[in-house]
Amino acid sequence: MPLYRDFSDDNATILVWKYDETEDLDIHKLLEPENAEKVKDYHPKKLLEVLMVRKLLKGLKPNSKILYKEREPFLSPKDAEISITHSFPFAAIAISKNKIGIDIEKFNPKILRVIDKFTYENERGFIPFDNEVTFYTIIWSVKESMYKIHHSKHWSLKKHYEVKPFELKHLHNIKCRVHDDTMSDELKARVEFFDEYCFTIVEE
Repeated sequence: MPLYRDFSDDNATILVWKYDETEDLDIHKLLEPENAEKVKDYHPKKLLEVLMVRKLLKGLKPNSKILYKEREPFLSPKDAEISITHSFPFAAIAISKNKIGIDIEKFNPKILRVIDKFTYENERGFIPFDNEVTFYTIIWSVKESMYKIHHSKHWSLKKHYEVKPFELKHLHNIKCRVHDDTMSDELKARVEFFDEYCFTIVEE
């Protein structure tokens, strides 16, 4: 299976695959029986994304499954941490010794309609007016990646996930934070661009 990008580092294997219609994605071979009910009403493209992730996993850990606890994926047997993301035609997987979150987002001007849902006004002062879509997409993606490390149904991307000011020339060391009234966890994000997409990696 040809890979589209490999962003692996010393701690994690991080792979991105772009859909190839010639690739064999047999649901009976790839999908875990435990997830059959979960995907039965999926849109065909979303199902392809799920199967692409499983195909990537088979190449890395052929005896492992991706299962879910409260919608969050985990490996079984649980001998490593995992994060997955997809936005057709791309799907990606990260397997790490430490907790990790990855996210892929397409740059789309529609994001400007929802900035109040994931940022405060005082978070936006460093964003240049002529490049808002790029900056807000990065912020959204970093917060989504952090959510995959620290998540709670009581938390919001706006209130509990913070991205510090950054510049586009320094995208491999973006400071970010997850916090509530009892904890504050400082993290760093790495952002990569390809095609019209933003790909974000946050590792503990």
